[in-house]
Amino acid sequence: MKKDKNSPIGIFDSGIGGLTVAHAIKKLLPNESMIYFGDTAHLPYGDKSEAAIQAYSIKIADVLLKKGCKVIVIACNSASSAAYELLKEYVHKDTFIINVIDPMVDLVLGEFEHKRVGLIGTKRTVQSGVYTRKIEEAKKGITISSLATPLLAPMIEEGFFNNQISHEIIAQYLADESLQNIDALILACTHYPLIKKEISAFYEDKMNILDSSEVIAQALQTYLTEADLINTSTTPSHQFLVSDYTESFEAAAKIFFHESVHLDKHPLWND
Repeated sequence: MKKDKNSPIGIFDSGIGGLTVAHAIKKLLPNESMIYFGDTAHLPYGDKSEAAIQAYSIKIADVLLKKGCKVIVIACNSASSAAYELLKEYVHKDTFIINVIDPMVDLVLGEFEHKRVGLIGTKRTVQSGVYTRKIEEAKKGITISSLATPLLAPMIEEGFFNNQISHEIIAQYLADESLQNIDALILACTHYPLIKKEISAFYEDKMNILDSSEVIAQALQTYLTEADLINTSTTPSHQFLVSDYTESFEAAAKIFFHESVHLDKHPLWND
């Protein structure tokens, strides 16, 4: 299938977390149109089975393919670890797919040789061991210390950030023994950039906080440039689809895009 450089970029996540990726893409590639799918009916993905996440991801990929997306970005660590290989095989004839894990792994390998790197993420991402496996395979002397932080994504989805509740929950997690004496911290969930300032403040702004949203936007720019798919139009449009309507999603979308957004409800199943 021949791709049109003016076709939209498809982005999906379990909820509002992937908006951090969409925002980073908009900032770096302002001429690109985007179709964002937030699977709010099934969030969070972090406590779902691998089979369930794969089923949701295939359904969402079908939606984005039908809308003619020239590339699909999996803006979710849980879906990237559970469904990327399956999705890559599923869509390979129709479009290119990017996950959030590999660009971050490349960054860590390039900048933190012989260092100790912490990681926080959902239970699904941490239990998968995907970051540890990929980084250790490169034999760069990098030690990965991971901590599951399952309360953070639902906390953010409910709008609890930059307040006393979020400060206390974040501090409880980051004070864990496993995250002491690290040289950098990977935010292995696309929700977490929303609390990046709070995380940085815990470390008195002296920690390397590795934000996957910025890294994946750069990886996307590289792919589109090499594939000659950079949008030449100056009038991009953005569409936001959700499998179930939530007020927090609409509020977050407005904050990130500095404009009112219209949410189109698009259930993955009709039951």
